[in-house]
Amino acid sequence: MMKLLLIPILFISLLLYPSLSPLKAGETKKPLHLDESIAIAKQRSTAIRSAEYAVDGAEYGRKAALTDFFPKISTDYTYTRYNEDPHMKSPAGEFLPYPIDMKIGKQDRYQWNTYLKQPLFTGGALVSSYKIAELGLGMAKEYRNRAVQDTTLQVKVAYFTILKAEKIQKVTAKAVEQVKSHVDVARAFFEEEMIPKNDFLEAEVRYAQVKQDLIRAENGVEVAKAFFNTVLRQNINEPVEVEDILEYQPESFSLEECLNAALQIRPEMKETSLNLERARRNVNLTMSSLYPTLSLVINYQKMGDHAGLQGNPYEDSESWMVTPVFSWDIWEWGKKYYQISASRTHVSQAEEQKKQVGDVIALEVKDTYLNVIEAEKNILVTKTAIDQAEENFRLNRERYSEQMATTTDVLDAQVLLTQAENNYYTALSDYHIAKARLERAIGKE
Repeated sequence: MMKLLLIPILFISLLLYPSLSPLKAGETKKPLHLDESIAIAKQRSTAIRSAEYAVDGAEYGRKAALTDFFPKISTDYTYTRYNEDPHMKSPAGEFLPYPIDMKIGKQDRYQWNTYLKQPLFTGGALVSSYKIAELGLGMAKEYRNRAVQDTTLQVKVAYFTILKAEKIQKVTAKAVEQVKSHVDVARAFFEEEMIPKNDFLEAEVRYAQVKQDLIRAENGVEVAKAFFNTVLRQNINEPVEVEDILEYQPESFSLEECLNAALQIRPEMKETSLNLERARRNVNLTMSSLYPTLSLVINYQKMGDHAGLQGNPYEDSESWMVTPVFSWDIWEWGKKYYQISASRTHVSQAEEQKKQVGDVIALEVKDTYLNVIEAEKNILVTKTAIDQAEENFRLNRERYSEQMATTTDVLDAQVLLTQAENNYYTALSDYHIAKARLERAIGKE
């Protein structure tokens, strides 16, 4: 029975998650491009999804603030029981020869009221409240943009980390082949008694070392792919192949251009600007309490001495009235003054925060800009070093075959070549990651 249930469950899972479908025979998984990886991460990112919920919440808050401009309708239903039937007394006097005690109601009173209230003047409170909610929506959107840019940066770092690890693995694998080739030559020379045993053992020891280096490099690739899978929120052991775009692409941009762009489009700067405007709007909202309020209230009423509200012999069963309501709090012992002063200090605080964020962004832009320049220079230097190291290794191998160089000379040359190639691919990766960080510092996706 359990096996029969698993079949439809597996079928539904494959329909909902086609990525779980096994590859067909002879089919290979297409390498992911950087743009495709970013799109997947954006779609699955919990940070972005959380920010989108914040945007939705802020939008609901804006709509809620908008409704305050429109009339509100409320209703209530009450029951009152008096200790005795209501009556009116009038003492005897000039016009009444004897006192009057007249019944005007019954002990039980049921009443239903429906109110319509339309604000006419609030001293700008409604407008300020709506603007504050609107600014809150803008801040939520900028927070979402920040989450998108952070996710994009994480993908780029993880992507180029994989490429760097794969390049180092290939360089290390090549080093294993090179040292293995030298070991074979050294073994032949040793067997022919052309070199001492310690030269041959030195080559064997180096061969063991590079094989260990290859194991570490392979593990480095697996760790990089696991990190990439984590960023894309997929199974940590998911097989990953990425398109090789690890190449030098020079770009021309100035520090001044980057700084100006960052101060204009960086989400954090926009957030601080919106926060400052919201603080100013809050001052207006607080100051609105200094003014009177005017509203129009329409009340429709039904009453009776039974729950059916059919009236009673003493008054009509229904009535309505229109009431303009003018309200003004004239004296509260300086409470409004203190509230306005407090809101103004929030404006000053927001202004200082904006300056602080601007300084932090400027420093971040300059730091990432210099890192790009440094990595770019390292690419040119390490590229030249590879050519020199390859030539040095070739010459030492030839000299060794002619017994004009030692095993140490060949192995040292091989180490220099491996290090030069690793430095080159590290510089390339650092360059792309530095550019990604610079783009994030500027505010670009």
